[in-house]
Amino acid sequence: MKKVLLTALSIFGTIALMNAQSGNSGQTSEGSWFLEANTGSFSTGNTSFSLTSSDGNTSWSIGGDVGYFVAEDLAIKGGLGYTDVGIGDGFLVYKVGAKYYLNGQIPLGADFTGISSDGNGASWIGLQGGYAIFLGDMVAIEPGIRYNLTLDEADADSIFQAFVGFTIFL
Repeated sequence: MKKVLLTALSIFGTIALMNAQSGNSGQTSEGSWFLEANTGSFSTGNTSFSLTSSDGNTSWSIGGDVGYFVAEDLAIKGGLGYTDVGIGDGFLVYKVGAKYYLNGQIPLGADFTGISSDGNGASWIGLQGGYAIFLGDMVAIEPGIRYNLTLDEADADSIFQAFVGFTIFL
């Protein structure tokens, strides 16, 4: 187990060093756009991709975000998604927020996320951070962590999440 952990850390460190030396070639420069998709959980309103099945009930979600860099490393973003909880109930998910790339490689985000379903809804303030692994000039994989703080305790819970993001820079 110790060897596996050390090998994984060595590989991650090598990739990070290669990224630091090569720079991000302007992906996060002012005037650029990005498209983003994340893995996640349907349990909170989010614009991610997920699929779960339990006791014959299948729940899924689909969505994505788009962002525009208003300044070097700082983007405003919005997202839309749809979630079906498998019992005939589905809801629309929307998100607005900002994303900042610290040192061009550490994405930090804050956003407001809400859901709408038959007049009912819930909302969260989300805070997240991660690391951008650039795979060339246009694509990054961004593993990260997120905390969704509920604004509607009667309708939704706060939740901590780990996710993998996929970003295409235009």
